[in-house]
Amino acid sequence: MNLANKLTLLRVILVPVFLIFLIGKGIPYGSIIATLIFIIASLTDQLDGYIARSRNQITNFGKFMDPLADKLLVTAALISLVELHLIPSWAAVIIIAREFAVSGLRTVAASEGIVIAASWWGKIKTVTQIIAILLLLLQFNIESIQSLNSSFEASAFLNNFFAYAPKIALFIAVAMTIISGIDYFIKNKGAISTNK
Repeated sequence: MNLANKLTLLRVILVPVFLIFLIGKGIPYGSIIATLIFIIASLTDQLDGYIARSRNQITNFGKFMDPLADKLLVTAALISLVELHLIPSWAAVIIIAREFAVSGLRTVAASEGIVIAASWWGKIKTVTQIIAILLLLLQFNIESIQSLNSSFEASAFLNNFFAYAPKIALFIAVAMTIISGIDYFIKNKGAISTNK
């Protein structure tokens, strides 16, 4: 197994570890550790792709596992954030439903011998989702620290920033998710034609 595939596998392994620290009860600094794990896992997504391309180590395992690892990480984070009452369930449903829909489209297209490459809209969608989740996790960390330590006082700038930025980032991520999904289906509508 090459390095790129090992990094992809590491991202999959980090998902349950991330969940344990984020929603596990009584773990000291659990949410902070979970946030660091999420950052590391997100970075491996960029790194494994770069390594695979630069070393010409693109494999079928990587083609299958890399997008699956991304979806597992984002889905785990979104469901956890719903459980923690940090995001509305409809936002998570839209994002997860889009992933199912595009995965289904890719499967049908593959059966027709059509390869659907990642689009720029898809890449923008991924970046906005990661940013939104990270901001929400940071917001949760600050709120958790303040509730545990009454002497901790975040600056007025941080309080104002986290009062709005995570929500705005989430709405942008949902919008990019919808736009990228529509873009995939418009460009590849022939793959799911009712005439076939």
